Amino acid sequence: MMRLAAFQRIVRQYADIADFLVVYIEEAHPSDGWVSTDAPFQIPKHRCLEDRLRAAQLMLSEVPGSNIVVDNMDNSSNAAYGAYFERLYIVRDEQVVYQGGRGPEGYRISELRNWLEEYRNNELHSAVLHV
Repeated sequence: MMRLAAFQRIVRQYADIADFLVVYIEEAHPSDGWVSTDAPFQIPKHRCLEDRLRAAQLMLSEVPGSNIVVDNMDNSSNAAYGAYFERLYIVRDEQVVYQGGRGPEGYRISELRNWLEEYRNNELHSAVLHV
């Protein structure tokens, strides 16, 4: 939750070249489990999809206008992308072209920004103008 503001800045800055999506997965620090003392919300472990949807609504209230989807209770997206706790990906033409490190230590929004900036610069320089 604490990194959402930085993520939202990236979303605004690169909205012209990328679509962004947050996949809300299982709670990393549930209030009835391994509790984080600096968590802005106390969210218990998701016992059903409705619990997960309610928790995602809290996230959406912090970053209105974001595109947020919710992983299923089998945690298929989490397993497929190795996202636990958090992770950044760029998918282009159905291929993963950037895979960030696992969070919290490997979550580096600056790497994402650098990749997107390089992509934008390459696209500008490779554009062909017909006059």
